[in-house]
Amino acid sequence: MLRIIDARTGEPVPAAPARRGFTRVEAHAPGRDTTGLRVLLVADVLVRTLELGGTPVWPLLTGEGDEARKELRADAAALGIRPFEESPGGPGRGQAIRVVRGDASASGGRVPGEGGAVRGDAVGAGGAGHGDASGVGDAGAAGDTAAGGGGPAGAASGREPLPDAATAPTLTVAPVDPAARDAVAGAGADVLRLALLERHRSTPVRLDTAALDEARATLTRLRRAVAVWARQPSRPVPGEVRDRLRAAWENDLDTPGLLRELRRVETDPDLADGARFETFAYADRLLGLDLTRDLGSPV
Repeated sequence: MLRIIDARTGEPVPAAPARRGFTRVEAHAPGRDTTGLRVLLVADVLVRTLELGGTPVWPLLTGEGDEARKELRADAAALGIRPFEESPGGPGRGQAIRVVRGDASASGGRVPGEGGAVRGDAVGAGGAGHGDASGVGDAGAAGDTAAGGGGPAGAASGREPLPDAATAPTLTVAPVDPAARDAVAGAGADVLRLALLERHRSTPVRLDTAALDEARATLTRLRRAVAVWARQPSRPVPGEVRDRLRAAWENDLDTPGLLRELRRVETDPDLADGARFETFAYADRLLGLDLTRDLGSPV
């Protein structure tokens, strides 16, 4: 069962106590910058993890400013983040988990002194992901999407109020320092996604040229390896490997631990190539790095 560190108490708690129960994941993005994008990425990994465990999920995006949310959704789509709804128009009851910036207030994800300002360092600024978010959809006016959203939007729809956010476990996401803004904008979505996943969500990230170059080289190496392994007969993921993978991602979304386990699988001389391939394809359901993209390509 997925356990997370609840920022309200500092204690580990089950992310979804009713494991098969409907769960709402609220991503409170502070604005269109790389930190806001990281909040959405962590929420995306959370959604994937819950779904892999059989928990139905309704993802919800809140934040300040319709235009900022629209642009952030476009950037998120480029990063492989699946769409988040913008209105509390789904089922009203169920479990809830909030994902907020680390220094955000518990009441609504607002960063003191920032006022939800849109910054110019978001991925895609002047490049991929900027502009029309076709395929993502625009929910239109969000109404009152604040945490606990039993406000005007919920009342107008006649739906039951959403559960009180004060009782919802909260994941905090450390900020991102886009040290090389031009490099971030031109890095490519998969490279940026891997660079962010290489660090635990509670650890601040500095996206300089060296970090992005390392992520790019790692992604290229892994995709080539997966393409080579795919040429061999398939083998099931070994039980002990599957257990270690699940132990990593169910331990407070430990994506760095998951990536370390994949590196161990990559070099383990006792594993058949077919098992390596199936292991990487299985883990990529959570990582979302498109590791099987180069299948059939000459390597």
